[in-house]
Amino acid sequence: MKRKVFVTSGCIILSALFLTGCAGLHKLDNPYEFSERTALYQSASVAGKSETFAHDLCVVSKDTADSDSSVTAEAAAVFDLSDNNVIFAKNPFEKLYPASITKTMTALLAVKYGDLSDEVTVTKDAVIKESGASLCGIKPGDKLTMEQLLYGLMIPSGNDAGVAIAVNMAGSVDQFAQMMNDEAKKLGATGTHFVNPHGLSDEDHYTTAYDLYLIFNEALKYPEFRKIIGTAEYKTSYQGGDGKTVNETWKGTNWYMTGERKTPDGLTVLGGKTGTTLSAGSCLIMGSSDSSKNEYISVVLKARDHAGLYDNMSNILNKIVE
Repeated sequence: MKRKVFVTSGCIILSALFLTGCAGLHKLDNPYEFSERTALYQSASVAGKSETFAHDLCVVSKDTADSDSSVTAEAAAVFDLSDNNVIFAKNPFEKLYPASITKTMTALLAVKYGDLSDEVTVTKDAVIKESGASLCGIKPGDKLTMEQLLYGLMIPSGNDAGVAIAVNMAGSVDQFAQMMNDEAKKLGATGTHFVNPHGLSDEDHYTTAYDLYLIFNEALKYPEFRKIIGTAEYKTSYQGGDGKTVNETWKGTNWYMTGERKTPDGLTVLGGKTGTTLSAGSCLIMGSSDSSKNEYISVVLKARDHAGLYDNMSNILNKIVE
């Protein structure tokens, strides 16, 4: 009798599951739809819907790069901040290594949650021995303000400055990486995961062109960030670990700002961040404005080399003024 009751109950439960739609779990065979990703960022203009958190953000509705052979980088995009329009997008959601563009998030956290007047004593954590790593030259025992470290981070792309900022703000690189990931989530950067403040390659350290737009767009809200990225050369003095004054001149790496590449006619570069590693290729994110003071964010990821990076960037920037 008990066996009959068990079998009958099991049949009823299975029937209920199929009738209520649980059999739809088979849809996991094809779980991703482009529309599902963009649904998070839909406009609030639809009648009867409340305003979404992304009502003032650019929404990528399609990949617009299919017919453009001039953009050879793995991913690229241009976002119009004046009307939240996506001018161009190629592989905007592909997860890629960001190299030193990572430092945009590090700088954002510093200006958003830190005190730029704080004096920081550089620790041994900031000693980076990886071959080819870009450094601003600080050493353990040196004393700099957070503001100076931010210039050392963003102008010569100092990985050592990134670690100094991270340790000062969070106590360790790992704890700072958690802050970075928490901030990414707040901004809707769902395709991003950071493990360090500088972007030296790690298989678990990645982002997307669209997520970088979200991060850079947030950073542009802070005048301090705009001032720093708009600086092509920075001279400073600070106290060395031996008590003597250290004089430094840090030069930028953006060819549009250093004069090595001409900015497309009709545009002015506001500033940005370059990045290069063997895994990431050559990368650049930056802000620009046109003659009407409309502002744009453009990003190129994984170009073959520096020359190719600026060829790609100029090609997508020209789409603004076409």
